[in-house]
Amino acid sequence: MILVKDKDIVVPGEVLAENDYYPGRGTFKENNKICSSHVGLVSIRNKQISVIPLVSKYIPKRGDVVIGEITDIRFSMWGLDINSPYSGFLPASEVFGKEKRGLENIFNIGDVLLLKVVDVDEVKKVKLGLKGRGLGKFKGGVLVYITPSKVPRLIGKRGSMINMIKEKTRCDIVVGQNGVVWVKGDPEMEKVARKVILMIDREAHTSGLTDRVRDTLIELIKNEKVKG
Repeated sequence: MILVKDKDIVVPGEVLAENDYYPGRGTFKENNKICSSHVGLVSIRNKQISVIPLVSKYIPKRGDVVIGEITDIRFSMWGLDINSPYSGFLPASEVFGKEKRGLENIFNIGDVLLLKVVDVDEVKKVKLGLKGRGLGKFKGGVLVYITPSKVPRLIGKRGSMINMIKEKTRCDIVVGQNGVVWVKGDPEMEKVARKVILMIDREAHTSGLTDRVRDTLIELIKNEKVKG
């Protein structure tokens, strides 16, 4: 017997189903009852029931493209905050090769970079690299932080959602898989883009979101033009 519907929001310990269903990710089984392990969104596929966390931390994986901020400069590497329980490091060898140069002459604390996750070892040390198209240091702009699991919703099918925001605000926008978003444009349009991105983060689980985002963009941009 199923006690919830697909896309319902549930809390830890809430009973989701009994008997004929199988527990998926984010659930546990107790006395033939399937319960939620955390606050999240119900996902029902055939007879399997799962719960997708509404708030989740970014867990780095090799090959991910992320946005990180330099927080530390050491003898042979930069330390970076990548919006994760695990900090990242960029070895000097990824930038200089075998050449020896002062690290602070290239990147400094507070610099924001687009990087690739090169490796994650058994103790979750995250090695980062800059070898790849478009990777490197950002100039200017603002950062917006969203829940990493909401990144696909922000991007949309074939980039439809993020492209709509770019077109309406005329901002350059880069989305990291770690839930960090870089936005650069006219300062007023940066504010509009930020508001809409955070709206998507809050309402990613709801239906009709694309239309609401479009209407909100039009309204916010109209208000900014009136102010100007």
